[in-house]
Amino acid sequence: MMELFIMYAEQHSASYCLRAANTTVSSRIFLINTMRLFCRMYSREAASLIKQEFWTVFGQYMRPVPSAEGLKINWINYHTGVRDVFFRMEAGAQSASIAISFEHRDTEIQALYFEQMLELKTVLHNTLEEKWQWRKHQSLQHGKIVSRIYCDLPNVSVFNKDHWPTLISFFKPRLIALDSFWENARYHFEALG
Repeated sequence: MMELFIMYAEQHSASYCLRAANTTVSSRIFLINTMRLFCRMYSREAASLIKQEFWTVFGQYMRPVPSAEGLKINWINYHTGVRDVFFRMEAGAQSASIAISFEHRDTEIQALYFEQMLELKTVLHNTLEEKWQWRKHQSLQHGKIVSRIYCDLPNVSVFNKDHWPTLISFFKPRLIALDSFWENARYHFEALG
């Protein structure tokens, strides 16, 4: 870790940090705190690059797969065609998930979307060939209220490249099934928007 910090300091002409290590206790504490901050920043940056690499690989893997309508589609940034309705895929350090997310600011309109989806629940589950979790008005970390229908995959990490085939095998059939479901279901939601 110290070698990494020294390389960073040399690259950014921060030799004052290194000189501080040879002086007072308070300077050493400063150096240690600066190193900790740098390592957290580096970890976030590295994590972002790994996630970006995974989604690029997944996108390349999905590129030859046409939509349910037989068209070329951007699977990573799937456009539902309905405002405030999204298909969300997330891959983290401990799990992965795929969701239909209703994100309208007005919770009453969001509730209408969710109720409309409840009417299509059997069709959705039959298309997916599995049952998903349903959460109405769920609060996210940053305080945003959303309603979601989702499926989780525990005990996987996007940061472990050995898990990537498992993640791809998790996302691919579910995303294709969502597209198939959405081909007809979206018309029920366009009327609401």
